[in-house]
Amino acid sequence: MSLKAGDIVRFERTFTLNDVELFIKISGDEGIHHMNPDAQGRVVIQGLLTATLPTKVGGDNNVLARHMDFEFLKPVYTGDTITCEVTIDQLDPKEKRISIVASFKCHNQHNTLVLKGSFSGVIL
Repeated sequence: MSLKAGDIVRFERTFTLNDVELFIKISGDEGIHHMNPDAQGRVVIQGLLTATLPTKVGGDNNVLARHMDFEFLKPVYTGDTITCEVTIDQLDPKEKRISIVASFKCHNQHNTLVLKGSFSGVIL
């Protein structure tokens, strides 16, 4: 395994209207703010769609999450580029798997913190 405690893993994504429309179909989250553009032509990204950034980092490392904590701080809009930094806080070998605890922060292209939280689980 290549992860070590203290490692920081980054992932970046720019959200599109197509992303929002697909997430509406999957989740049923049809809030008006996800469907009606603002004065700048943007719609608000669903919070759980934004939360796919840290889960992608977990997925890339075969993490089976047992607990996830999200704090949504600012809205994310179509066209925003979000950078997620996941910090590996703890790795603890246990029997056949490795326990993991990680924290994350997500910033938009203006370096505004939009989401933070943590997750724990096991690495398969």
